[in-house]
Amino acid sequence: MHRLLSLAAAAGGKLDTWDLIRNASGVVIGVMLLLCAMSLVGWYIIVYKGMVLGRAGRQSDEFLDAFWKARDIATIYQTAQQLDASPIARMFVAGYQELSKLQQGQSGRDRDGDLENVERALTRTSLKEITRLEAAVPFLATTGSAAPFIGLFGTVWGIMNSFRAIGAMKTASVANVAPGIAEALIATAIGLVAAIPAVMAYNFFIRKIRVLTFEMETFTRDFLNIVRRHFLK
Repeated sequence: MHRLLSLAAAAGGKLDTWDLIRNASGVVIGVMLLLCAMSLVGWYIIVYKGMVLGRAGRQSDEFLDAFWKARDIATIYQTAQQLDASPIARMFVAGYQELSKLQQGQSGRDRDGDLENVERALTRTSLKEITRLEAAVPFLATTGSAAPFIGLFGTVWGIMNSFRAIGAMKTASVANVAPGIAEALIATAIGLVAAIPAVMAYNFFIRKIRVLTFEMETFTRDFLNIVRRHFLK
């Protein structure tokens, strides 16, 4: 802290941000590094999940369009295998494979039991896909909620050190107070920089996942109705 005070005096009261960061206390530097790491991981997740969810949405729309236009279920199956990023296409593949097993079985099977088997295959795949889509997204929520408080901890620690140094010098001029306060506030600023995009991305991704989940639930009902009418008579 004494280095900060001498730095401010030598610079004629001008405080350089990088000099403040370099001369911060060990705890404050540790907080800043932690927040920077959280921000970098958060941005990686934002870019990666944005690509994954965007591709899943586009391929799901493409599959649903092909599903309702095609007349041959085998053709739909081939299309679904090509659209492997779509959770709905993966559900169809699972349901189709289960239906094929049932049709290859012995005659006189229980119709309701067969339909339940197809429904379980769809539900199991749906849960796997939702888990895959939600992977790493909770980290954004954690960053958005925790980063400001971590930054605040660094700020409080820096202010405590600043006031201890001022007490030792027995003077409280603005020139002596400003460097410590400025150093401490940098931690809060970094915390906000890490938290704001994480919260915005989290809300956006959650909405996209909810839309896909609703489409998956709707497709499950539609597919079971088709199976009931045309394949399990």
